Parts: sequence; structure tokens; C-alpha cells
Amino acid sequence: MSPKKPKSTDTLESDLGPLLTEIRTVLAQSRQRAYASVNLAMVEAYWQIGRRIAEQEQRGEARADYGSYLIQSLSRRLSDEFGNGFSVANLKNFRQFYLTYPDPEKSYALRSQLRWTHHRLIMRVDNPAARDYYLREASEQNWSSRVLERHINSFYYERLLTSKDKQAALEANANVERHTPADFVKDPYVLEFLGLPERPVVAKKDIERAIIDNLQQFLLELGKGFAFIGRQVRISTETSHFYIDLVFYNYLLKCFVLIDLKADKLSHQDVGQMDMYVRMFDDLKRGEDDNPTIGIILCDSKDETVVKYSVIKESQQLFASKYQRILPTEAELIAEIEREKRLIEGDA
Repeated sequence: MSPKKPKSTDTLESDLGPLLTEIRTVLAQSRQRAYASVNLAMVEAYWQIGRRIAEQEQRGEARADYGSYLIQSLSRRLSDEFGNGFSVANLKNFRQFYLTYPDPEKSYALRSQLRWTHHRLIMRVDNPAARDYYLREASEQNWSSRVLERHINSFYYERLLTSKDKQAALEANANVERHTPADFVKDPYVLEFLGLPERPVVAKKDIERAIIDNLQQFLLELGKGFAFIGRQVRISTETSHFYIDLVFYNYLLKCFVLIDLKADKLSHQDVGQMDMYVRMFDDLKRGEDDNPTIGIILCDSKDETVVKYSVIKESQQLFASKYQRILPTEAELIAEIEREKRLIEGDA
């Protein structure tokens, strides 16, 4: 016999909603903890398998083909017993995983924070400083493996190091907490996700619209701590109105970040305009607890003479960065980064 419904079914229904919400939350959290526990166990198992393979190779015969024979034999037997997941390629990845992080105590915290798909990408990064950076940022910023792969392929870390603040680059390598504007500005920015044509010149309004339509990806490319405030933000004086293309706030720097979009080459007029915007924003919008406003001119190409002989050269608040409409090849991006480094060193 089913229980009688209470007279006040409205009261029951009103109580049921919050109860269901709480139960769903409990179940979701439990599933997440279970998933994290399984992921940690699997990552740890892969590291241990890699360690045993590496140690066996070191104790094995000093023949070039010994390691290859060992992994192939293991792959066949493990696959027969445990099924998929133990291909020759995977076993080589496990070995490389251990060789990348051989110190068990030091590496445990790093290994335990991310999924295997993250580690498989990061351990292929040759530069130890870059590898540590991706480990830390992927964990702290909760990057998906897809976002991580894009950042690695677009040399995200190396582009950060093209900052005009050389001390900031040294601090980055030393894993020192960064809180200077130059550490948060990259050059170039890779905006292939906007879907802009490689040529010809694209109208400024179309670039702005594409950024707004892909705002989440644009925020990821900007980096840590950025929050969107608005587009075409008006600042007014007693005599005039001005409109800033994009305004963000960085909660780590505790300051506003203004972005002025340029569809063509950087000019001295662009620099002067952004300098005025930053000064006006500091005067009219900046709060008592905010740090000085930053201005970034995002342009299709830069005139290095303008950069060298304008207020950008000495300013800690003004920056000019190029944007790439398509994801460049590795060789192209390395060449661009090296060119920026030479310019920085030449100005030192």
C-alpha cells in the first residue's frame, strides 16, 4: 500500500527541489573524487611500469636491440593478459614518463595533478623550464588536454619570454611568482581560432566581432587572470567621448587592461592614442585599490622604429604586440620569437 500524500503537496514539492539539488551535488562530487582517484592510480601505475622497464634495460645486455626486444615482448604478453593499452608505443611512453620525472618524491606532486593525456603532451617538451611551466599552469588553470596541446604547439611559454622585461623572464625560469605587467603580455598572439583570412587586410570591426564571438578562446590566449569587462567602452571628458575597443581586468595584476585593435601596421599615432587612453582611464575609471592601467596595441604588424623611439620603449604600462591570423609552422614561430629576443637584447 502506497503512503498517503500529505495534504500540502505544494510544501512537499518546494522541499523536494532543494533536496534533489543537494543529492545531485553529493553524487557529482563523489563521482569526481572516484574519477580523480582512478586517474591518479593509473598515472602512478604508468610511472612504475616505466621505471621497471628503464631499470631492466640498464641491467640488460649492452646491445642496441635489447631494449626494443624487451618492449616488444612485454607488449605481446601484457596485451594478451590485460587487453588494450599496452602497445609498443604506450610502453615507450611509460618509459619516457619515468625518465622525464625520475625522482619519486619530487615528481609525485606534479604527476598526481594531471591526467595521463596531459603528461603525454608535456613530457615531449624538451625545455625543462617550459615543461615545468606547462605542468604548473595546466594544473592551476585546469587546462583541458586540447588547450594544453594548443599552447605547446604555439610556443606559449616561449612567447611569454619575449617580454621586454628581461628580469621577468629570469624570474619565470626560476619559478618565481610573477606580478609585473610585462610577464602577462605575449608577442605575438596567435589568433587562428578567429577564422580570419590570411590576406587581405581585415576590417577592424570584423576582428573585434570575431574576438567577441570567440571570447573564451581569446581569454585563454591572453593568459592567466583575465576577465572581460566590455567592448567599445566609453570614457568621457568635459569636451569629448572616446571608445576603447576591448577592456579587461586582470585579477592577479589588479589592474584594467585596455586593448586597441589595429588592422594594419603600428604607427606613432596609435601609440599616442593608447597612451592617452591609459592616462584617461587611470584618471577617470581606476579605483583606489587598482594598480596602474595597462594598454596593449594589437596590430597586424609592427614598425620597430616606432617601438624603439616612442613612449613604449620606457613605459611599464604600454605594449605593442602582433597577432597571427593562422597558426604558424614551428619554424616560423621560432624565427619570430628569436627575432623578438634579438630586438630585446639589442635594446638592453
